[in-house]
Amino acid sequence: MRMILLVGLGGAAGSMLRYWLGGLVQDRMGTAAFPTGTLAVNVVGCLAIGVLAYLIDSRGAAGPELRALLMIGVLGGFTTFSAFGNETLNLIRDGEAALAGTNVVASVALGLGAVWLGRVVAHAVWR
Repeated sequence: MRMILLVGLGGAAGSMLRYWLGGLVQDRMGTAAFPTGTLAVNVVGCLAIGVLAYLIDSRGAAGPELRALLMIGVLGGFTTFSAFGNETLNLIRDGEAALAGTNVVASVALGLGAVWLGRVVAHAVWR
């Protein structure tokens, strides 16, 4: 139960940070045509998870609770794209390039397909 609470608290903090940073970047860029705020959040999240993964995995810089709070909670609330990037890179590092490629293609294709399907279903149900 303690781990769940840590992840939840971290997730709340990460979500608030995502809302703040994404909005700040989007406003500063002055265009709604391209999602610069989301791009910035995804890149910052990937950079952060790379640093944390190295420090935790290679240096033992944190135990399971702090790892759950930061990597699953804060960064999970901030952007799940960072988890996707880290897991894909781990597959490549482990010599599983085909699985890494499959993860990239499947995540993008299935994610876009699911968004499209959700819109179609919602339109059909709530027109």
